[in-house]
Amino acid sequence: MISVPIRNQAGQETGATYQFDPAELAPGVNKQLLHDAAVMYENNLRQGTAKTKSRAEVSGSGKKLYKQKGTGRARMGNKRTCIRRGGGHAFQKLPKDWSYRMPKKALRLATRMALLSKFLDGEAIVVDTLALPVIKTKQVAGMLKSLGVSGKSCTLTMETHDPVVWKSSRNIPDISVAPAGDLTAYTLLRRKHLVVSKAALDRIRAGAKTAG
Repeated sequence: MISVPIRNQAGQETGATYQFDPAELAPGVNKQLLHDAAVMYENNLRQGTAKTKSRAEVSGSGKKLYKQKGTGRARMGNKRTCIRRGGGHAFQKLPKDWSYRMPKKALRLATRMALLSKFLDGEAIVVDTLALPVIKTKQVAGMLKSLGVSGKSCTLTMETHDPVVWKSSRNIPDISVAPAGDLTAYTLLRRKHLVVSKAALDRIRAGAKTAG
């Protein structure tokens, strides 16, 4: 059984604890699955737009520069050959789609494993609520300082998308904001710490039970 004290946004313990069975999220942490998921997300971020020109695409005449024999020089073809400056590439680069997808069940399990690893490693902080009255970066910075994660990479997770929290956090380096429904293994593994609201954690656990 995992038991984590619930704090408020001022960093103070409320006296309550959040308890859950780790088996509700995942039977364990499979490092290979987490690695495969992270590699997939990284590959899907690649643009794959690199391109160079071949001999057929560069400008220039296709005529032989000079006759084959009698000049005393090495034989030479046209000016578009790859060994001349301005010529085409012998092995040109073409745009490539690097993206691929793993099975949905595997990705969902990887997300729950990544979440479980945060609790097992003591890198997760549960707060009673995660909301702000107005858009103000200073409030988020103060909350992170009170929770002991100021200056560290961290993911803030609430039950649903909150534009106020997102806009207040986007200027802080190494801080990500993701609602419970948008969490992925890559989102969780990119940042060392996790600050999650009680309602968001309840939603994730409910989804894990539905997924079986």
